[in-house]
Amino acid sequence: MELQSYPIDVAAIREDFPVLGRKVGGDVSTPGEGPEDTEPLVYLDNAATSQTPKQVVDSIVDYYYGYNANVHRGIHQLSQEASVAYEEAHDRVADFIGAEGREEIVFTKNTTEAMNLVAYAWGLNELGPGDRVVLTEMEHHASLVTWQQLAKKTGAEVKYIRVDDEGRLDMEHAKALIDESTKMVSVVHVSNTLGTVNPVDELADMAHEVGAYIFVDGAQSVPTRPVDVGDIDADFLAFSGHKMLGPTGIGALYGKEHILEAMEPYLYGGDMIRKVTYEDATWEDLPWKFEAGTPNIAQGIGLHAAIDYLDDIGMDKVQAHEELLAEYAYDQLSEFDDIEIYGPPGDDRGGLVAFNLGSVHAHDLSSILNDYAVAVRAGDHCTQPLHDKLGAPASTRASFYIYNTREEIDALVEAIDGARELFA
Repeated sequence: MELQSYPIDVAAIREDFPVLGRKVGGDVSTPGEGPEDTEPLVYLDNAATSQTPKQVVDSIVDYYYGYNANVHRGIHQLSQEASVAYEEAHDRVADFIGAEGREEIVFTKNTTEAMNLVAYAWGLNELGPGDRVVLTEMEHHASLVTWQQLAKKTGAEVKYIRVDDEGRLDMEHAKALIDESTKMVSVVHVSNTLGTVNPVDELADMAHEVGAYIFVDGAQSVPTRPVDVGDIDADFLAFSGHKMLGPTGIGALYGKEHILEAMEPYLYGGDMIRKVTYEDATWEDLPWKFEAGTPNIAQGIGLHAAIDYLDDIGMDKVQAHEELLAEYAYDQLSEFDDIEIYGPPGDDRGGLVAFNLGSVHAHDLSSILNDYAVAVRAGDHCTQPLHDKLGAPASTRASFYIYNTREEIDALVEAIDGARELFA
């Protein structure tokens, strides 16, 4: 099928990603250099990290070459320009997810840091014995481990909403767990292992009915579909720039302004203070209260550019393209009796498919796929307890984005055929 038949112009988009023109495969001894016998890269590891278009790289280069300076610290022109660009990046993120303004957007280095910020700046002060935090069995370690360890410090308990045999949340179990003792519900929006798209708006209603907050892990949803924090009524939401065409080292935490105002800082230092004496200190306005020290200025500017790129395509079209590829991959892999796919059906999932090939370990399969120049993720995907529940030590995950095609999924299937013959 021609590239132009997709919801988006994939051919034009691929031109913006030089790395997609690489040839890879086999053993690699020097970064950027592969063996002579190589094939065109098929990059299907987007749930871990997406590739970066030239426009985003150019925005970072423009900063370093044109107005590299620290923010909020200088009167000179370069500092002023850098400060404006950095603040405008907050505005852009706020607009992208439907927040009220930059006051509700805190830049972090990733989703994990955002989760820890809320856990320690809010949870350490608000949770205690008799309080409950409700998670799901499909949570990423960034959520599960953070709240688990915080509960040990505070005496709170953690309960997990069950995942059914099809990879969906048991919503009746959710209703039973989210009771008057619940203070926080932390839930992944799109599972990075199952591809399940969770009903976070319903869970938000359940949380708010008992006076609890909800934290939505948007690491796999914000990059791939329209997300409006007002529509889902999230109290907190976090995501990472490197999964949505942006640079590494930048993420964002959304929090309702009145909640962030009431929270104490998580980190202390420069730029987050208003007044300091030898005895005490007061804090700067939001969001700077939570951004101590020199921030990731270039990365924030790069995130701005990445959002511009995605918005030019249209997030509804991004979602349509990703779902099309996920359904195609699910259907192709379902043709084989020796492949077990985890999660909901192909027409009701986010843009990834995790699976296992017979008794072949995921790491071994991934290694063989690499010989065919197909890049996938192998392991537990930071969901060890979920994999234990699935009875699988690991799985192979193919995940898709705006520059992927059906032909690349066909290449994945062909590579799996090669692995099947090797391990027969």
